[in-house]
Amino acid sequence: MSEYHDAMMKMMELIWGPGFMAPGGEGNVAKLVEGLAIRGKRVLDIGSGLGGPAFVLAETYGASVVGIDLEPHLVQLATQRSREKRLEARTEFMTVEPGRLPFPDQSFDVVLSCGALTQIEDKETMFRDCLRVLRPGGALTCYDWMKSEGEYSEEMRYWFKMEGLTYNMESPARYEQMLEAAGFVDIAIVDRSDWYRRRVRTEFEMITTDLNKRMVEILGQRDADHFVENWRAMVVVCDKGEMLQVYSGGRKPPGTE
Repeated sequence: MSEYHDAMMKMMELIWGPGFMAPGGEGNVAKLVEGLAIRGKRVLDIGSGLGGPAFVLAETYGASVVGIDLEPHLVQLATQRSREKRLEARTEFMTVEPGRLPFPDQSFDVVLSCGALTQIEDKETMFRDCLRVLRPGGALTCYDWMKSEGEYSEEMRYWFKMEGLTYNMESPARYEQMLEAAGFVDIAIVDRSDWYRRRVRTEFEMITTDLNKRMVEILGQRDADHFVENWRAMVVVCDKGEMLQVYSGGRKPPGTE
């Protein structure tokens, strides 16, 4: 059964913009590709969802993007939107099974993920597979929700319950260790939690005031009330510094297979 049900997707797009299933919209994509020359390059988008980042990568940055996701209905919707945007020549979306990436070695110049690795349990194996499909000198760039050191608090577990999604969060220090163990070099870990700590409060204010009526119209009263509580719980764990928003990545060493 899909975790990304219709109400969840509508809420994400209402708050974060059409096609986006993580905060930041086009600005988030800009952060992910900052310093990377991706025009004309082949990009793998892991956890492509509704296609928002892939469309920006193709339209704004001139990349050729292959998006993969575990959820067939998300792939179907992204493919439909690609046709509507006339981006079929530069964006392709595929349903994949959990596990090894279904691509030959050295298939991509960049591997990108926006919020998807948060849900993967065996991240170290995934990082090794990302290295495998990258061409020598290629880059991995990710945005993920991470956690502070230590065990989850009761507030964090309550937020997970409200989200209804599977999370396998790690700390920024653990990400750095796993990227190094996978074979990446020039590793960068950038914590932008202060930005989203402010932003999530703005989002919560929006959904409890001006945006609430629109939420009820789109979602119905029950789901609208659920997401108000969901965002309230998210404000708590962000304010505590337990839930973090972090950019991470590295490069495949030149001259490696």
